[in-house]
Amino acid sequence: MSGTGGSGRDGAHASRAAAREERAGGAGQPFRFPLRVYYEDTDAAGVVYYANYLKFMERARTEWLAALGFPLAAFEREHGVVFVVHRCEIDFLRPARLNDSLEATVEVEHRGAVRLEVRQEVLCDEKVLTAARVTLACVDARGLRPVRIPAPLVERLET
Repeated sequence: MSGTGGSGRDGAHASRAAAREERAGGAGQPFRFPLRVYYEDTDAAGVVYYANYLKFMERARTEWLAALGFPLAAFEREHGVVFVVHRCEIDFLRPARLNDSLEATVEVEHRGAVRLEVRQEVLCDEKVLTAARVTLACVDARGLRPVRIPAPLVERLET
């Protein structure tokens, strides 16, 4: 059975696809990835250690690509490329603490032939804790030389 608004398997499939699209930052919305602060994330003062915000953002970028249909391991195997952080500017605005429920966001601000510039935030209760601009470079997985972003990902980012 196909069509719009139907129930059953096709309707459920359409709702799951819409949910994936929303999570992936479709329709002008940033991708949002939920996180929880664990004891291992905190420092002696009981707040999230600054470097862990970068880890939270990395996880969000990995999940964002997977939500777009490009899980990293498969993407590397199929296209022979990986993304590396070329540049990162980050502002630490507020601390997160043990057991806080956070969200890390990803939103593409600019796409070049080889680079993606993304804006990322880590939020707690919709308050921005950290804000970053991360420039990613697409490189050949073997030689780590810059290469063009594969066409299937470019096409997906343009829709």
